[in-house]
Amino acid sequence: MTRLKSRFLVDLLLRRTEAAGGFATVVVKGDETSGIILVQCTERGRPGPLLERRFSADGHYIWEAVGPDDPNDGEARANYQDRRRKADPDLWLIELDIADAPQLVAEWAALT
Repeated sequence: MTRLKSRFLVDLLLRRTEAAGGFATVVVKGDETSGIILVQCTERGRPGPLLERRFSADGHYIWEAVGPDDPNDGEARANYQDRRRKADPDLWLIELDIADAPQLVAEWAALT
C-alpha cells in the first residue's frame, strides 16, 4: 500500500473542511512527507478535542484524542502542543472550526 504524504493529507483535510462550510488553517507546518498530524478541533471558537493520527498495533492509522482532558484549559493544551513539537519537530498542527469536527476527521480518515 502506498503511503500518502502528510502535505497531501493536510490539503485534503483543509479542502474537506471548507467544502463542509467550516474554517481550517495550518497553525504549524510540518514535514511535507512524513510529519505527524495533530488536529485542534473547535466549534464557533469553543475548544474541542485534540486529535492525533497514529499507527495502531495492526499497522493502520487511527485517530486518537490526546492532550489535556479539559479542552478549555488553554495553558495545558499549549503545553501539550509544545511538548509534542519538541518531541517531533516535523509535526503539523491544524485547526478546524466546524460543527462536530471529530466526525469530519473520522469521515476524512475513512477516505485516506
